[in-house]
Amino acid sequence: QGQLVESGGGLVQAGASLRLSCAASGRTASNYVMAWFRQAPGKEREFVAAIRWRGYSTYYADSVKGRFTISRDNAKNTLYLQMNSLTAKDTAVYYCAAITTTAVRSEVFQTGTYDYWGQGTQVTVSS
Repeated sequence: QGQLVESGGGLVQAGASLRLSCAASGRTASNYVMAWFRQAPGKEREFVAAIRWRGYSTYYADSVKGRFTISRDNAKNTLYLQMNSLTAKDTAVYYCAAITTTAVRSEVFQTGTYDYWGQGTQVTVSS
């Protein structure tokens, strides 16, 4: 079994930055793709960003391109999400997700692709 543990959420003002972390252990440490999703109250969970553990390819939702950066530290089995220029629309619970098999590009954006999920970390941006 594997485990994903997020950290780094909090309450910030609009325009501020936050960095989320996701520590992977167990089977998830050998994943192929890791991603961040978010879910705002009353809304469906949506894709934010993803990265392939090999090759470094990254993918972003249009709403965060140019503001968010996904990265990972293979040695630490840790995924990061640097979030800059935060707005109230970024308020949500942010989830880390991993898949331990290959995924084609279209699958990277879909929640159903991922085998493992963290418990989520709350990000609140006050305007």
